Amino acid sequence: MPQSCLTFRDLTLGYNSHPAVHHLSGSVKKGSLTAVVGANGSGKSTLMKGIVGVLKPMSGGIERKPDIRVAYLPQQSELDRTFPARVVDLVSLGLWPRRGLLGRHTAEDRHSVREALMAVGLEGFEKRGLDTLSGGQLQRALFARVLVQDADLILLDEPFNAVDAKTVVDLVALIRQWHDEQRTVMVVVHDMDLVRRNFPEALLLARRPVAWGETIETLRPENLLQARHFHEAWEDEAPWCEPVAHDHAHSHASDRSEHDHSSHDHGKDAGSRAA
Repeated sequence: MPQSCLTFRDLTLGYNSHPAVHHLSGSVKKGSLTAVVGANGSGKSTLMKGIVGVLKPMSGGIERKPDIRVAYLPQQSELDRTFPARVVDLVSLGLWPRRGLLGRHTAEDRHSVREALMAVGLEGFEKRGLDTLSGGQLQRALFARVLVQDADLILLDEPFNAVDAKTVVDLVALIRQWHDEQRTVMVVVHDMDLVRRNFPEALLLARRPVAWGETIETLRPENLLQARHFHEAWEDEAPWCEPVAHDHAHSHASDRSEHDHSSHDHGKDAGSRAA
């Protein structure tokens, strides 16, 4: 049986007591490539922040394989592009887990940075300021930083937004390369056609899990319609919903947990419980 890289146990994440991801259970297999999909506000970015530890669970938990190296690429909108830094400075931040912020870079480190820039098509951009880059060039530089990190688990939040078609093709090729290297990759994606063509597995969220498993099954029309209905039903001011041990919804969800993601039954209803 494939080894799990991440396990979610009845996970609920949110902000200021308002949940954004409800009761997610299941496992992410080591070496898997998963697209996280859903409408705006469905909890995709929240889940990424929960995995990396920026957000603490409101209830439930996340179990991560011990000693795993994690690389997290947030949305471009969360980055300060006015910060006076060069491309080489940004990419070199990927060395931080090994060298620390004040650690001296070795010749091998500098070679790694050069190789990463070449891999993303930014050779010769080392001294360019971040504020001079196009959206696609900045995203390439961010991917170069991920390359330098040499991580086991890679989390990418909407990496294809505001980039040109050529850059999308090149970045998808890098993602598939990571998958071939047996790294575990989770990517927030909006383009369903892109997901169908390039991602073997998908997790469909509508603040709660709707379906999770093989992409062709997860993105069936009935699941997408169900996700739309779930998403439209949520209220932004909805209170935190605690699991109630004796109600019918909890009983149904407990039955479902016996067939979690590790059993590959996610293409069916992956979440039967809501606030």
